[in-house]
Amino acid sequence: MLNSELGASYEDKTQTSKRLFHKATKVFAGGINHNIRFFKPYPFFSKWAKGKNLCDVDDNEYTDYWMGHWSLILGHSPRTVVNALSQQLRNGTLYGTANHISLELGELIQKLMPGAENLRFSSTGSEATMYAVRLARAKSNKRVIAKIIGGWHGFNTTLMQSVNYPFNKQEGAGLVAEEEQFVESLPFNDLDSSIKILESAIDDLAGIILEPILGGAGCITPDLGYIKGLQEFAQKNDILLILDEIVTGFRLSIGGASQKYNLKPDLFTLGKIVGGGMPIGIVCGKKEVMSLADPVLIKENQARCNIGGGTYSCNPMSMAAGLATINYLNKNMDEIYQKINDLGAKARAGLAKIFKEAKIDVQVTGEGSLFLTHFLNNKVRSISNAADVAMSDLGLLHRYHLGLITLHQIFFLPLKMGAISSVHTEGDITHLLEATRLLVNSGILSSEKDS
Repeated sequence: MLNSELGASYEDKTQTSKRLFHKATKVFAGGINHNIRFFKPYPFFSKWAKGKNLCDVDDNEYTDYWMGHWSLILGHSPRTVVNALSQQLRNGTLYGTANHISLELGELIQKLMPGAENLRFSSTGSEATMYAVRLARAKSNKRVIAKIIGGWHGFNTTLMQSVNYPFNKQEGAGLVAEEEQFVESLPFNDLDSSIKILESAIDDLAGIILEPILGGAGCITPDLGYIKGLQEFAQKNDILLILDEIVTGFRLSIGGASQKYNLKPDLFTLGKIVGGGMPIGIVCGKKEVMSLADPVLIKENQARCNIGGGTYSCNPMSMAAGLATINYLNKNMDEIYQKINDLGAKARAGLAKIFKEAKIDVQVTGEGSLFLTHFLNNKVRSISNAADVAMSDLGLLHRYHLGLITLHQIFFLPLKMGAISSVHTEGDITHLLEATRLLVNSGILSSEKDS
């Protein structure tokens, strides 16, 4: 089956979505409300989701590995969260005042992640990373932030640099070129080069922000020596280390990547899982840094670091869903993390074996319950950073994911990594592997086919 035939088959199965997308292009810029949710030929429209399954408006039911931008570690609409939301709905959706549920959730986060000496809730991860950068600059009285090439920290202006290939070009219209001078970009997993860049900016360097695992850039795991080396450099030079744990927080372990890799950041951000399927962002960290935002304890003649949160920050619905999710994870952590990590390992090993037997060069990256298949070529023989991913065969990866969607009812957002939830089973992973083998045997993943 050629790529054009695969696209035609997808369209045959999603005629209602096709009509809706045509209407959506007249309402929304590009027909969507988040750029990455578009994929060719057009995205399907969902109407319900339950457990591990996602159903579109044409009644196609998919086993979901996108899982709400990797947020739904307990699956879609888990009973514990639905019950909490139903109860809270009767008590109100937005108070615009302090609420006790936020205190319960905050205390639980502190218990599970001791590095969260203080924290502040916001409504999105983009806000949380924006606030973390502002706090780092306020604490250090310096301006430069170092980030990882390909690192994604949301759509806040400061960190919208070196995100997409080619990484040395501006990330689109509307961004002010002058702001680029206050961001340095580091090559992931290349400690020597990163240290040289950091040293060149040392006099005005406020902080280093990084995802412990590059998520949107390709599910790339770190060399432990790399992230430890950055932490040592930051500590030695009195520079703030910021971990963006919006993906990895409560995903790699109950204590996130900080616990797994034994890291001690000055600030870290959370989101996704901790919201239980509702909007959330959190900036957490050392009290001496977070206190700069304290309107009560601020010292005389010292400017407060203004980090707000927005009208919907700390809203009781998000707090209720988050508290139900994290409580459930905490009570069942051994069983859940053992299960999802084992399933992730089975998926990575099984996919690598199938492609190796078919003599198709791939590298399956990931850790724990996260995974992504990269198709290698003459330009790229291994994956260790975002540039490697950008130069790999993305056309073939898109075809693989579209083939899974169209022919086998398995949903990965094309080009993005998969996330396993507690409601996925060994049977689901077996189905994924069997579907992959069928796609391989059909010739659809031959690099000679049209893209």
